[in-house]
Amino acid sequence: MKDKKLIKRIWMSLFGVIICAISVGIFKIAALGVDPFQSLMAGLDAIIPIKFGTLYVITNAVLLLFALIFDRHYIGIATFINLFLLGYITQFTYEFLQTIIVDPSIPVRIACLVIGVVIICFGSAFYMTADLGVSTYDAIALIICNIWKKGKFQYVRIITDLICVALGVLLFILSGGEFLKIPTIAGIGTIITAFFMGPLIEVFNVHIARPILKGKEEN
Repeated sequence: MKDKKLIKRIWMSLFGVIICAISVGIFKIAALGVDPFQSLMAGLDAIIPIKFGTLYVITNAVLLLFALIFDRHYIGIATFINLFLLGYITQFTYEFLQTIIVDPSIPVRIACLVIGVVIICFGSAFYMTADLGVSTYDAIALIICNIWKKGKFQYVRIITDLICVALGVLLFILSGGEFLKIPTIAGIGTIITAFFMGPLIEVFNVHIARPILKGKEEN
């Protein structure tokens, strides 16, 4: 029974990561801002000449090393699913959508942003409900507040998010990016994902992800 439950949770983690990765690709098409960690990734992507998928793996491997040194409790199967899949699926989604949505208008970009927010919350609900480990970035704030005792999680997370956005913008500018294009990586989408995703994720948790997991575990 335990093995069956684990397999079900792994599938939920895999599904959640895939959905989240697709949403990030949609956010990139919207070009109205991405979540704080992806702001950092956008800055790194602008200045480091390698494919986004590979860059994502390398960056998260560094963060994984940090987590393994200070507290591996937060690292699980889902952490590695996120590490190895999200970047490449995001890259594929973005490149594919570029062939379909060419030079999108503002209404199309806004629509993509809305769709991206809904999808990332949906995927996050499955990923979180599976409870098989957090992303390497999430682990940093958890370690700082729970292991180092340096503050409450919500405040530590805001600080790490702000650092990610600031570094992403700085790297983007250093790469030669135009100031007027900064909102494409740190804009309204960044604000929405940083402060307003929680309630929608909880809706998907309560009405979809948790009932699915509970129903399957009871059978």
